[in-house]
Amino acid sequence: MFVYYLDLALRSLKRNKVLTALMVIAIAVGIGASMTTLTVTYLLSGDPLPGRSQRIFYPQVNPSPHASTKHGPWDVMDYRSAMDLWSARRADRQALIANATVKLGAPGSGRPPLMVPTLATTADFFPMFDAPFRYGRGWSADDDAGRTRVVVISDDLNRKLFGGEDSVGRTLRLKDGDVRIVGVLAPWRPSPVFYDVRGGRYSNGDTASFFGRPEDVFVPFAAAEDLVGNDFDAFTCWAGWDSANASLQSSPCVWMGLWVQLDDAAKVAGYRSFLASYAAQQKTLGRIAYAEDTRMMGLMQWLDFNQVVPSDVRLQTWLAFAFLAICLFNTVGLLLAKFLRRGGEIGVRRALGATRRAVFAQCLVEAGLIGVLGGVGGWLLTLLGLWLIRRQPVAYADLARLDVAMFLVTFGLAVAVSLLAGALPAMRASRIAPALQLKVL
Repeated sequence: MFVYYLDLALRSLKRNKVLTALMVIAIAVGIGASMTTLTVTYLLSGDPLPGRSQRIFYPQVNPSPHASTKHGPWDVMDYRSAMDLWSARRADRQALIANATVKLGAPGSGRPPLMVPTLATTADFFPMFDAPFRYGRGWSADDDAGRTRVVVISDDLNRKLFGGEDSVGRTLRLKDGDVRIVGVLAPWRPSPVFYDVRGGRYSNGDTASFFGRPEDVFVPFAAAEDLVGNDFDAFTCWAGWDSANASLQSSPCVWMGLWVQLDDAAKVAGYRSFLASYAAQQKTLGRIAYAEDTRMMGLMQWLDFNQVVPSDVRLQTWLAFAFLAICLFNTVGLLLAKFLRRGGEIGVRRALGATRRAVFAQCLVEAGLIGVLGGVGGWLLTLLGLWLIRRQPVAYADLARLDVAMFLVTFGLAVAVSLLAGALPAMRASRIAPALQLKVL
């Protein structure tokens, strides 16, 4: 029967091409607008470490010694707190992080020095976050302890400086010191750059910078202390600090983060207990004011807490689905007009023995066919919309691509919308009284 209903639907659509085109366009435009914004939202709000994120946590303490600064811990920690927690070795893996923008040169390349985003971290960073390598490897824990001057560089920087060749063993000039390349990352684009997320809830929804590219240079934290000095990026300071005469390590500032990997629930509970005990100990020593001002969120909790999806993307998504609803109501009206105009044909079918269910199914098949055609149009408009987004000056522009899952959702949504739009008109058409229509005929 389905093939028969499909044949009837094709004949019906061909009889009134203008009305058919209007319905297909209405669905296509609504689907194109909603799927463009939904795809962007899906890409920006996904899990950046699928299968691993549930084991990644971000511990925090409030290091301020002043009772007036109880507001929950800052998004990063001071040097002593971060180093104490890292040195305790209570996690399966752990990585310190601190950001800086540093002058970098490639001796012998003939290129002028570049100012490059740099991440000071520790050896566990690469296996913990599953960073892929094209050449070489990361450094070892012994390199951390020995303050070895080695670096891992990004694929982008390797292409810029060395044309994409294997540059392991080459020497770079980082600020005023020489460093040796031990690894080159393969193209790597976590979305967002989760390990750098901080301060999102203070940004009034302007969180697009979280979707930029990872740093170009990764250097062992201890070596970075020697090379970078006081040029790390400080998040905030709770008291005045004279950077010309005091080191950042001894400053009243927060500027370091610590990520830990805990592989089971018992270890998570144990680390929370350790964090609370550490804060209580530091309060006893008079270094911090609030022992209870600690927090440890999982990776996805941390991203939600920082509201990483830009507010304008959320607004656009709601507006797009409101527009889809308008298109749906317009399609309902057009289908209702189309089915009721065929009252005579439907009355004859009913008089010849067709049941209400058969008439309802025939109309729904026709609505579904309109949805499939609208889905094709919506898919093309979605590709166009994502292409336009990729040309916008936003950090996440190059992420705007339609994957297989969203491709299937596009067609599924188009058919579902058309069936929903066709349900009421099909029900009305199936209730047409055949006697009245035959009398009119």
